[in-house]
Amino acid sequence: MSSTITGAAVVGGVCGQPIRHSMSPVIHNAWIQAAGLDAAYVPFAPAAERFETFVEGLRGGAVRGLNVTIPFKERALALADTASDLAKMAGAANLLIFAEDGSVHADNTDGPGLLGAIAAQASGFEVSAAPVVILGAGGAARGAVAALLLAGAPEIRIVNRTLARAEDLAEAFGAKVVAAEEATLPRLLADAGLVINATSLGLGGGEGPAADLTLTPAAAVVVDMVYKPLRTEFLRRAEAAGRRTVDGLEMLLRQAVPSFEAIYGVAPPAGVDVRAMALKLLGEA
Repeated sequence: MSSTITGAAVVGGVCGQPIRHSMSPVIHNAWIQAAGLDAAYVPFAPAAERFETFVEGLRGGAVRGLNVTIPFKERALALADTASDLAKMAGAANLLIFAEDGSVHADNTDGPGLLGAIAAQASGFEVSAAPVVILGAGGAARGAVAALLLAGAPEIRIVNRTLARAEDLAEAFGAKVVAAEEATLPRLLADAGLVINATSLGLGGGEGPAADLTLTPAAAVVVDMVYKPLRTEFLRRAEAAGRRTVDGLEMLLRQAVPSFEAIYGVAPPAGVDVRAMALKLLGEA
């Protein structure tokens, strides 16, 4: 089917800084076109210091919904009038829904997206089997921590360049979440079942976090939330060490489904291979 944009179109979008790399417009607009919706999904890149002004200007529903990415996820939650339990638990939101009455509702689909990606690309892995190491302490890490705790992770270790930020995150979640200095990372990796890069390191092809993945158990799974490039330097090191990997594109696709449903009121149409489409644009097809 094809879609036609009229004056009654439902508008959604994604907001981040930077945003040029985002595949979300490709994914959502492919679903919109296949479903024949009168709708559009567009990117926004407000200046970091004007994020709050930007969001406040959307109250009233001119834009129905907004996915939120780095570095705005924690600030997005603070702007909402209501929030899902998962967003509250995470302390961050990757989705804002704007009602006609001017209210804003926050949600977090990052965690479910992460768990769905792990299930798809590391079949049989049990989150509850071993400790988790998360590199980074921003909004993406917060969403991951909330979902992993609900899935039964026995311990989550947060390693961040700024220890104080990791400590703030750990304090927000309780005893099962601990903050650690970068110098202790080799010891933390030794019994980790899951290692996650929740930083932007590696985006655009740069070096990923300085973690020696050969120190992890042979059965460990390594996840990179960065998806451009698809096979980041971090994931290449994991593969060289013989570890199973989960790429950021799969996580993006999994979190996009409930976002699309919340913004447009329908499920994404079946039969649209958005992963193949994204891979082609990434030069990975």
